[in-house]
Amino acid sequence: MSEHAPATAADLVTAAKSRTENLSPDAVATELASGDAVLIDLREPEERATTGTIPGAIHAPRGMLEFYADPASSYHRPEFNPSQRTILHCASGGRSALAADTLKQLGYTNVAHLEGGITAWKETGHAVETEPA
Repeated sequence: MSEHAPATAADLVTAAKSRTENLSPDAVATELASGDAVLIDLREPEERATTGTIPGAIHAPRGMLEFYADPASSYHRPEFNPSQRTILHCASGGRSALAADTLKQLGYTNVAHLEGGITAWKETGHAVETEPA
């Protein structure tokens, strides 16, 4: 029996990106301006406080995503709708790619993620808000 090397986190992210729609910051900005998409910020509160937030993004820490997104869960949040355009972001695009892949498994049919995360968003000159204290 041959043994396989275990996958790394980077391997998982690469595989998720191959199955997920990867959007540039400009493409995300265009979709948000149209009003047809919801943007979900997966980062932890400390990250948001340190680097700011994309205006209009809904905070849903990565650890609660499946529960917030599942309409059958007691933790379900109304911002999550499997048929709505949903765009996810994190700091640099790894967690959001994994999360987008997961939402597809939960039946979300129109999901994407921000390639490069808020880091790329800021680098391309898009607006960021400071989290209230």
